[in-house]
Amino acid sequence: MFSRRGLTIAAVAAVAALFTGTTSVAVAAERVRYVALGDSYTSGPFIPLMRLDPLGCARSTNNYPSLLSRKLKPASFTDVSCGGAATANMTTSQSVPLGTNPPQFAALRADTDLVTIGIGGNDFTLFGTLIDTCPKLRASDPAGNPCQRNFTVDGVDTMKVTAAKIRPRITAVLAGIHARSPRATVLAIGYPRIAPATGTCPDLPFAAGDYAWLSSIEEALNAAVSDAVADDGASSYVDIFTPSLGHDACAGGAAWINGKDLNILAAANYHPFRAGMEGVANVTYRALAAARR
Repeated sequence: MFSRRGLTIAAVAAVAALFTGTTSVAVAAERVRYVALGDSYTSGPFIPLMRLDPLGCARSTNNYPSLLSRKLKPASFTDVSCGGAATANMTTSQSVPLGTNPPQFAALRADTDLVTIGIGGNDFTLFGTLIDTCPKLRASDPAGNPCQRNFTVDGVDTMKVTAAKIRPRITAVLAGIHARSPRATVLAIGYPRIAPATGTCPDLPFAAGDYAWLSSIEEALNAAVSDAVADDGASSYVDIFTPSLGHDACAGGAAWINGKDLNILAAANYHPFRAGMEGVANVTYRALAAARR
């Protein structure tokens, strides 16, 4: 996603300074308390190994919060991300198969130092609507843009309108994090690219003309996240869309994102592989470490 507000280095300096490698800093790093919040693009469904607390959240031990935690080596690490979560599930419990995920904000404490959050794609069923609808429309016009036309009413792209409505919800979520963890550095993590910049592939069964439109909806969603960060004024946005160029669902061995086929040993359909989680963890880590420069 293209950030309208670059990662604010000053906002993450306090945490990043903990990871410069000196003895005194190493001691400080041990006191960092890290909490991860988010939806399935954070939890990592079917990336081995899956946690059981609860199983229905599809929370991997190798999602980007877990990988980032291994780099940071904090004093404590709590990951309450959950597949299917929306902004409402920050403050309300979420029913999942074989269990319930408590409100994610319940993990926040006054002494939490670092919070990452990846949320928004499930609000108004934005992602789900795209994935459920577009492949079904492909056959009607394989070379055209039938999905874009389906969601355009009187010249208005209703999916982009929906994406814009997510912005105030994320702004409210960020405010809620600050209220519960006032000393924490808060990073809002964007969503990665699903479609390639050019070309098509069988793993992404959208009509050829809908590929660019799909990316534009992702950009609109990421704009909602980055604009919410700008509204908040005390958080930072981590752009994942830009560094995921060339790692889309059509990128073969370089893909960060799975295509249409569920792989129970690697990733849910249209969700990140472990390689994608490693990419996000590395981008986020570099954002923190950039304060040293």
